[in-house]
Amino acid sequence: MKYISVFALIFLISACQGQTNKKQGDLKMNLTPAPGKAVAAFAEGCFWCSEHIFEAVVGVDSAVSGYAGGKTINPTYELVNTETTGHAETVLVYYDPKVISYAELMNVFFTSHDPTTPERQGPDRGNSYRSIAFYSTPQEKELAEKAKASYAKSFKNPIVSEIKPLTAFYRAEDYHQDYIEHNPYSGYVMGVSIPRFELFKKTYKGKLKNNKR
Repeated sequence: MKYISVFALIFLISACQGQTNKKQGDLKMNLTPAPGKAVAAFAEGCFWCSEHIFEAVVGVDSAVSGYAGGKTINPTYELVNTETTGHAETVLVYYDPKVISYAELMNVFFTSHDPTTPERQGPDRGNSYRSIAFYSTPQEKELAEKAKASYAKSFKNPIVSEIKPLTAFYRAEDYHQDYIEHNPYSGYVMGVSIPRFELFKKTYKGKLKNNKR
């Protein structure tokens, strides 16, 4: 069950949790990357924001909005909204490991959201907005744990981010993909997504693409 803050009420019609009754893409994605490429997955609140952020980083080829970390097969957005599936809004990141490492993606993860707020990110509340760094190998698990320990001193409150194996990823409905690009003037995008992105750009020390506003 989602709870909406007073701030989010202003943007209710166009908020991340405000759009329903759309057709489900119903896709369990292949997690095997193309030769020479790699994939990683991160949950850090609304996937509209996360997708935009990761795609702005040099070395990232693309990001897909979807659902991971739960038990329900082929979840719909409406079902995930009930907070009963265990899934979190997640982005699957396709990247070039010769340009950017998984360790650097962990830096993107910890500088692009608040990892200290349990089951909440900004105005979005619920289990589906919890913070998770997914791993596919023992090496990635070790890197995720190392990053979590390293960033612990950067926050006043304890980091609550989960570190979980990536066992399945379900692509979200088509209208969620590249949402900010297609809806740049929606209330939620202008009031929540873009300010979060601008804060990330000021905080992140890595390389960003020049074409991302």
